[in-house]
Amino acid sequence: MTNSLESSSSSGEEAKPDGPAGWFRVGAVAAASALAGGLLAAWWYRKTLKKLQQADQDLENPHFGIPEEDQADEA
Repeated sequence: MTNSLESSSSSGEEAKPDGPAGWFRVGAVAAASALAGGLLAAWWYRKTLKKLQQADQDLENPHFGIPEEDQADEA
């Protein structure tokens, strides 16, 4: 006879999770995460290098973006 805490379909044995299949999923998620993080870091690094190169090119002309009438220090 079953008591109120057990169902009649309960076998009494706990189901054990599949070891290899579970670890494979965790490994796949970790690998995908590492790949996505690496691609994101490479994109950010390339974007930053592009900005630094653009700033370096702008320094070649010291009067870049300064209107002619605002050059008071050259008078």
